[in-house]
Amino acid sequence: MWTLNELVQKLIRLRADGTAQITLLAVCPNSEAVLEAAVKAAAANNTPMLFAATLNQVDRDGGYTGWTPAQFVARMRAFSEKYHWDGPLYPCLDHGGPWLKDRHTLQGLSLEETTAEVTRSLVACLEAGYQLLHIDATVDRAVPPGQSPPIETVATRTLELIEFAERERERLGVPSVAYEVGTEEVHGGLVDDASFRAFVDALRGGLEQRGLLRAWPRFIVAKVGTDLHTTDFDRQVASRLCAAVAPLGSVIKGHYTDWVVNPEDYPRSGMGGANVGPELTAVEYHALAALCAKEADLRRSRPGLNPSGFMATLEQAVVESGRWKKWLLSDEAGRAFDQLAPERRAWLVQTGSRYVWAAPSVVSARHTLYGNLAAVIPDPHQLVVDRIAWAIERYVVAFHLFDSLTLFERQEEGPVHRTGERSRTWRT
Repeated sequence: MWTLNELVQKLIRLRADGTAQITLLAVCPNSEAVLEAAVKAAAANNTPMLFAATLNQVDRDGGYTGWTPAQFVARMRAFSEKYHWDGPLYPCLDHGGPWLKDRHTLQGLSLEETTAEVTRSLVACLEAGYQLLHIDATVDRAVPPGQSPPIETVATRTLELIEFAERERERLGVPSVAYEVGTEEVHGGLVDDASFRAFVDALRGGLEQRGLLRAWPRFIVAKVGTDLHTTDFDRQVASRLCAAVAPLGSVIKGHYTDWVVNPEDYPRSGMGGANVGPELTAVEYHALAALCAKEADLRRSRPGLNPSGFMATLEQAVVESGRWKKWLLSDEAGRAFDQLAPERRAWLVQTGSRYVWAAPSVVSARHTLYGNLAAVIPDPHQLVVDRIAWAIERYVVAFHLFDSLTLFERQEEGPVHRTGERSRTWRT
């Protein structure tokens, strides 16, 4: 099957010749159930699927999923066998850069220390067969809070990491990988037009100087209206940015696509890709909460049933992890969990559940919950997976991904836009 670089080239040609407007979907594999559901959705819809794994989720230390890059890829392949799917599945690194692993910030690592850790993780990703590396150097914990590093610094660090990855890729003898650059994260990044354009120009010039235009990024992340607190995709901004990078052989990729109210506008505007993650955690959480409600009802007719206590166990695990503090609002800083409003505690448990799905106490309580329900629900786990797969289907339909593999297979090979276009390609 094609590399992700080749798939994006096919995507560009399909759009250029008027055959189809397609946006690729990247699911963040923040749990085993989400990973399984995404593979199932790919098989059911005959579509490629990307998996954007952060270093918090999947890393050499196991991340919060418990998977190293190699274990993550092996699990993805196991699910492809389960669902008899031999179509393209693309493991990808999301947000690979200094201080983008929470532990690096909590440990107070220096730039040299966090960069060294990131480069080791890049090697592990290449060894595991990742198809895309998101090089994100937009965060600098050494600058004052609320400020972003200069664009020149971001570009230089991005170039250094791409150069390192290419050197290691060649050493390992693995095929070409696609690169993704930029971010729209709320704590830093390329969140305005001028910064975005300056970064792209600096990156192109730097890659040309290093003789690395072969590593020109296929995906460029930009702010297209959505962020942590908004769900309105800005089609006009996206269309302008998509048209600007098209002559460079790139496509725009959106993050924070979760709960977006107008997903159908992504392919209309020319978006090449979109990430979805926290929304699927919420779907998994609510599916399990519904099973807990059924368990409570079941105990009325079967009083001898040993309750799983799943929701209480989940909340305790989230609180003990401390990860909920990452999402506190400014006026909540310093408060204990039990001092927060009930609706905020519920939201923090739902959001933080992805960090603890793999915690032994949560795994055990989940096993008990499934066992209690097995007498009346043949496969509770599959019910949860199906709920998540149904949520993924919303994006499959909106992004015109259904049976897209057939279109990609028919797409003739041909030239794509050059990556060396000058800044005159920017359109206003």
